[in-house]
Amino acid sequence: MNELLRYFPDLTDEQTARFEALQALYTDWNQKINVISRKDIGNLYTHHVLHSLAISRALHPVEGTRILDFGTGGGFPGIPLAILWPDCQFHLIDGTGKKIHVVEEVARAIGLKNVRATHIRGEEEKGQYDFVVSRAVMPLPDLVRIVRKNISRSQRNAIANGVLCLKGGDVSAETAPFKRYIEISELSDWITDEWFQGKHLIYLPL
Repeated sequence: MNELLRYFPDLTDEQTARFEALQALYTDWNQKINVISRKDIGNLYTHHVLHSLAISRALHPVEGTRILDFGTGGGFPGIPLAILWPDCQFHLIDGTGKKIHVVEEVARAIGLKNVRATHIRGEEEKGQYDFVVSRAVMPLPDLVRIVRKNISRSQRNAIANGVLCLKGGDVSAETAPFKRYIEISELSDWITDEWFQGKHLIYLPL
């Protein structure tokens, strides 16, 4: 939690309390449903929460922004971002029903009113959103092919509607088709923890 506060020192008391509650909640749920690697649950704040919040380096959404978390798993990046941006509306989807159940229970336990979670495959999701966010769900071209239909034509933010995804390793092949207008940021330029070496934030306007 201290690592989180180091990079987000201006959290409100309510936001801080919600973030603090995540450790016990995910530790408990992880014993029932494996949503985070059991050997990694001790790194929840660095490897999952802070990693999710890295999306805020590219996006500063206005009130009412609609965000789809595609393949949310146990709620990342959607739940941390929903805590950070309480005036935005989040729809978290995943093809695994047990994981969506965890998302619903965690959101309810910390009182998040701006999160909706649905057990659905991305191909079946019909809603319109300003941004789609994800954490290494699938290769970027495949993701874009599925979610392009979900990007709203109506613009309300300082940056164009599109996809924001967190990736690790060599992304040159999957980003090549979009090289003229894609933006790739290195997370290690902002977060000093060694784990963030070789991890990227990709922004693709659609």
